[in-house]
Amino acid sequence: MPVFRPFKAFRPKPELAKEVAAKPYDVLSSEEAREEVKGHPWSFLHVGKPEVDLEPGVDLHDPKVYRKASENLQNMIRNGVLLEDKEPCFYLYGQTMNGRTQYGLVGCAAVQDYVADRIKKHEHTRKDKEEDRANHVRVTNSHSGPIFLTYRDQPELDAIVDRVRASTPENDFVAEDGIRHQVWVIRERSAQESIEKLFARQGDFYVADGHHRSAAAAIVGQERIKANPKHRGDEEYNTFLAVAFPASQLYIMDYNRVVRDLNGRTEDEFIQALKAKFSIEPAPGPVKPSRKGQIGMYLGKRWYVVQAGPELINHPDPVERLDVAILQKNVLSPLLGIKDPRTDKRIDFVGGIRGLGELEKRVNSGEMKVAFSMFATSIHELMAIADAGQIMPPKSTWFEPKLRDGLFVHFLG
Repeated sequence: MPVFRPFKAFRPKPELAKEVAAKPYDVLSSEEAREEVKGHPWSFLHVGKPEVDLEPGVDLHDPKVYRKASENLQNMIRNGVLLEDKEPCFYLYGQTMNGRTQYGLVGCAAVQDYVADRIKKHEHTRKDKEEDRANHVRVTNSHSGPIFLTYRDQPELDAIVDRVRASTPENDFVAEDGIRHQVWVIRERSAQESIEKLFARQGDFYVADGHHRSAAAAIVGQERIKANPKHRGDEEYNTFLAVAFPASQLYIMDYNRVVRDLNGRTEDEFIQALKAKFSIEPAPGPVKPSRKGQIGMYLGKRWYVVQAGPELINHPDPVERLDVAILQKNVLSPLLGIKDPRTDKRIDFVGGIRGLGELEKRVNSGEMKVAFSMFATSIHELMAIADAGQIMPPKSTWFEPKLRDGLFVHFLG
């Protein structure tokens, strides 16, 4: 059964929590991060994206980048910005966006559960990105950004969460993007034991977001196990920082596509080729798909509704019937020549948080030729694919809100 246990987190002083909390390392470019840290000496971006404190253009994989992350983290501890809890605790992390709140329990998941696939994945990872995150963990000796896990809802866990959030949170602030963040500390040992037991019986975890971070945590954890001749199994390196949310609370946004050219076709030729498998109708304005199999297309400064037939929507394979897979297999690959969307430079991906206006902007500028707006993948589809041991196409899910880095830090010992 999967492990989820309390730990002694390093956390920001309550009055500095808003200042410390930062967006994850992978949602900002180095240039954007440099702008965000101006006037914010304690932003956790100094740890998550330490190149902001080095010369512009520095190789992001240079050893000095990781050393700077460690130096900045230790500096925050020396200056009392981050304080360690005296006893192991669980934490409750609430996020409110557009009037909707999700509550996740913060603790440590087990490296061996990841290895044994009791923490299920739905994406391929890239070795270079795994190694980047593994180097960050090795040099800082910490997990400084939590893995976003989900699990099937449990009423008993919901009841514990309800009791905790009825009390006053230790952190409560609204970030610059309008998202509210709250943190409660669960110190009571009886409540901790109940949480551990309930997670142990609930079945598998699923990685919602953070596949490269979780892979890196497993890599470093296994290295530490092999390197320690007195390994017992209860060392901190056997676990990694995670926030676990019940599946019903999660919000997955659309993850849209823009393509640079039509692979030698004119606009009319491309539309005619689409009609072999899709019905196509002009739309009066931007198309945000409202059901499975419906795709919005922006081409020639016009929006179209592209509708897949039932033979595609009802495919027996859980991967093949994903909307992003329908587009990839029937449009991007055969018509536009994009065989591997992970490596092809002619395609780019736009998270739904940026809105349909971003798709229009990319096409109207001449940078891209066509855009596709997608119906969002559901959490049930994600779980079904992970349960089947299969992998989603790249960029299938965009979770919002993103977990903030710096509110919890877990050291490996």
